[in-house]
Amino acid sequence: QLQFVESGGGLVQPGGSLRLSCAAPGYILNHVAIGWFRQAPGKGREGILCISSSGGVTEFADSVKGRFTISRDNAKNTVYLQMNSLKPEDTAVYYCAAGYGSGCTSGQAQYNGWGQGTQVTVSS
Repeated sequence: QLQFVESGGGLVQPGGSLRLSCAAPGYILNHVAIGWFRQAPGKGREGILCISSSGGVTEFADSVKGRFTISRDNAKNTVYLQMNSLKPEDTAVYYCAAGYGSGCTSGQAQYNGWGQGTQVTVSS
């Protein structure tokens, strides 16, 4: 069963940076789109960014525009979320999941392999 493992979270001061990693042990990911999502305390899970199998990027959240970037290293079977200029409102559990196809789609029901997530806390 496909299940992602997210890593790289932690406590960071406002204005700082983190890079999250997303992998699925035992699965080859280069043929599917991968999305990053987050769930802040007391809020629903929201989509952030998605990268297609060919490297095209879809932005789901205006709040991270210009600060977060998504990339993939197919040789390492890993997808990354680079987060810069972090704000306290970025505090959340961050998840990745795979689309059922090669392109990015909206709607979390179109994604699978949800892992446990990685906690990101932005605080001074």
